[in-house]
Amino acid sequence: MKKKNYKIIAKNVIDLEIKALKKLKNSINNTFNDAIEAISKCQSKVILCGVGKSGLIAAKISATLSSIGTPSFSLSANDCSHGDLGSISKKDILILISYSGSTEELKNIIKYANRNKITLIGIMSKKNSVLYNASDIKLLIPEVTEAGLGIVPTSSTINQLSIGDALAVATLNKKKISRKDFKKFHPSGNLGKKLRNVSDLMTIGKQIPFIDESLKMKNALKIISQKKLGVLIVKNRKGFTTGIITDGQIRRSNEKNKDLQSLFVKNVMTKKPVSIEKDSLVEKALSIMNEKKVTSLCVHKKGLKSKTIGIIHIHQILGSNIY
Repeated sequence: MKKKNYKIIAKNVIDLEIKALKKLKNSINNTFNDAIEAISKCQSKVILCGVGKSGLIAAKISATLSSIGTPSFSLSANDCSHGDLGSISKKDILILISYSGSTEELKNIIKYANRNKITLIGIMSKKNSVLYNASDIKLLIPEVTEAGLGIVPTSSTINQLSIGDALAVATLNKKKISRKDFKKFHPSGNLGKKLRNVSDLMTIGKQIPFIDESLKMKNALKIISQKKLGVLIVKNRKGFTTGIITDGQIRRSNEKNKDLQSLFVKNVMTKKPVSIEKDSLVEKALSIMNEKKVTSLCVHKKGLKSKTIGIIHIHQILGSNIY
């Protein structure tokens, strides 16, 4: 018996969903802007609700909105008819998702929203539907061909998910959420690791291998051995950073000079060491290290490049399991 080539089915499903997404892209109009304005100005919560597969999509969109600092949660349409309508306040934004726009379980929620003048954003595919007529902001998504018997929710749910992602990302831009802001909502996991700042890993305080530029190299050799970082940060009497010395420099200088220990630090150091702001992402620090071909960076506060407050070494980055 000849085996069926299921790869063809997979490609057909994906082709249908790509066509659906192209139709969705062409359907985006000014009502999308209205939705972003409403969501970004919301002083309370953004509540999402759907039935069946649309309910699962609603939960995902809600989680994405919360992850960018827009308080949000999803409700079960069935539970709303048994008391959960009390979770929705007049200052909330309510987003209802229904492909047909006439899902029976949503009707009580629609009535409640309209009666209490709660802003309702509807995501549906039919104009002659209860949800379309009742919504303050109508996000009409195109009717599409479903994969699997022509009825299994596939192309339609891809479109619902995509319009939700678009709402979240556009809201992120509207509210000017930065990577630093995003990090606050993702302190753990792989995202948390990737969003670490230099200040999370750098060496600080008495562990920083400082040395005065007026001292001789015999002092430098002692300090670099004590600190065990393979680098020294050189500063002047005013406390400003003037240079850096690495163990590699020391080895090379020792080969050239018979009496290295008698030399002054300022005569051996590399002037104007590479420095990075403490709030920069660790991935930026690693990029600079690769570009400049160095293994350590001085760390400074914003606008105070000449004042070193820390040092970050490539071993600290690699040991953090970010990459």
